[in-house]
Amino acid sequence: MNFHIDTAYFHEICITVLYGFVALLTFVLLERIVYYGILKWRVRGIRKGLDTSGRLTPTGESLAGRDVLARSVADYVRVQDEPDVTRSRVEDLSSALYLTMDARVSARLWILDTIVTAAPLLGLLGTILGIMDTFDALSAGGISDPAAVSRGIAAALLATAIGIGTALYGLMAHNLLHRVADVILEEFKSFLLTATR
Repeated sequence: MNFHIDTAYFHEICITVLYGFVALLTFVLLERIVYYGILKWRVRGIRKGLDTSGRLTPTGESLAGRDVLARSVADYVRVQDEPDVTRSRVEDLSSALYLTMDARVSARLWILDTIVTAAPLLGLLGTILGIMDTFDALSAGGISDPAAVSRGIAAALLATAIGIGTALYGLMAHNLLHRVADVILEEFKSFLLTATR
């Protein structure tokens, strides 16, 4: 029984998936940039909620909003105004709010990290399948034209080039977004420390 794999078909699938990775990277990058822009705009609004002593006030439009940043800061200020609130309760709340904020701000960054890791490997797999297809064509047809062999290998190497390019694009996007996320989380931590009474 002779088992044959259509390597040309799987080579094309690898390249198509890599193009899909590029589209997914672009979508996540744009979505996170818009989301981070909204959060940065909210940070400016919360800064306006600082009173003359530098503490956050629970009133005013600066803490009103549906985003996780404004809600978390408003909840933190509100809990501190409750009668008989303990220091450990406030510290537990600040830790819980920070973890929630971190999860929201860092959402979908794992997709970039996964693509950065998978894209070069998928590109290499596509190249191997493309070279196998070239050698199958050589052995089946007895092609002795060096130009045909070169074209086949060049087409096979396209998958590696796309894979490495995708990984570089994803790495730059991941590092940029991760840095902006860190700045937003540091601002949030600063608000929590400022709001402590």
